[in-house]
Amino acid sequence: MTGADILDSRYAWSRLGLSLLIAMVGNVGMWSIIVVMPSMQAEFDVARADASIPYVLTMIGFALGNMITGRVVDRFGITVALTGSALLIAVASALAALSPSIWMVAALQFAVGLGTAASFGPLIADVSLWFLKRRGIAVAIAASGNYLSGAIWPMLLAGVLANGGWRAVYFALAVIVPAAVIPLSLFLRRRVPLEATAHSDAISASRASASGFSPRALMWILGLAGVGCCVAMSMPQVHIVSYCVDLGYGPAVGSQMLSLMLLGGVASRLVSGLLADKLGGVLTVLIGSALQGLALVLYLPFDALVPLYVVSAIFGLAQGGIVPGYAVIVREYMPSAEAGARVGFVMMATIMGMALGGWMSGWIYDVTGSYFAAFINGIGWNVLNAAILIGILMRTGRARAAMA
Repeated sequence: MTGADILDSRYAWSRLGLSLLIAMVGNVGMWSIIVVMPSMQAEFDVARADASIPYVLTMIGFALGNMITGRVVDRFGITVALTGSALLIAVASALAALSPSIWMVAALQFAVGLGTAASFGPLIADVSLWFLKRRGIAVAIAASGNYLSGAIWPMLLAGVLANGGWRAVYFALAVIVPAAVIPLSLFLRRRVPLEATAHSDAISASRASASGFSPRALMWILGLAGVGCCVAMSMPQVHIVSYCVDLGYGPAVGSQMLSLMLLGGVASRLVSGLLADKLGGVLTVLIGSALQGLALVLYLPFDALVPLYVVSAIFGLAQGGIVPGYAVIVREYMPSAEAGARVGFVMMATIMGMALGGWMSGWIYDVTGSYFAAFINGIGWNVLNAAILIGILMRTGRARAAMA
């Protein structure tokens, strides 16, 4: 099968299934640091903000890796990117298990984040090349691998943590990631036929012309929106385990809430993918942003165990489709040859928002002694995100009206 016929084909869906499996394993480095953060804080006897630094550097590495690895994918293909990244994760994880200080762990977590990135934005960009009519749901499924990883691994790693400590968690990851990712990535060596990319790019060029935005301008605007939404998103995702420890529920309960949150996020991503195919990426992301803001507000009055479980599930159902929605927008308006770099840049911005928000929430906790103000901070950033998306919709509507 060649040409445009390969888009949305059975082969494309089979490739998507393999990409999902890779994402479920390859993204574990992003979530494992959240699980081990309280144990590392206790062993190294540091403040909550300092204990958050390894996560912050993980996300910085993850952010830069999305942009850098995206360019590698555009030039050499996804298999090369995934293989090199899996090896980097293995080496960095093994060295982190031997680290004598939290600062060395933090430095190595930067490398873990850099490697983990290949299984997120670059992999999503590769998937998007193989779909046109069903691009929204395909991107959502690929992006769900990140949340499925976050839903599954915290519970599995909690057992390793309880029996062997946080260093045993790192040793386990040094073996698991390359053993799973490298063999699976070999099945993704095929590149999209030129006829298929030409067909897809003609549609994207027409849409971009009608929107009134240049690809570069839209990329930067989406990047700013991504920072806003993910500073807001990071408060529950990054600190839910520590929050539960503070409330006396323990890290295992926090890990369960994180898993519940992320399972809800998977459902949200799938529904958002279907909506994106009907409504377009911008409106879909705006709907998700509004629902995320509502869910953040619900955290303010509740800290009892059962309500926290409920609110965490609501939060996951609300926000899961936001980040992959940005990838859909990029592919709706930008050419295939730049997919890895453009999607990687916007994903980098969202992840930088997660890193900033993760640190900021820890700092606010240290200053105020609680997470209440940190939730308020997240709500404010969410308002910024929604305002930008509304502006994009208004600008796009005016441009289309002028062309009519």
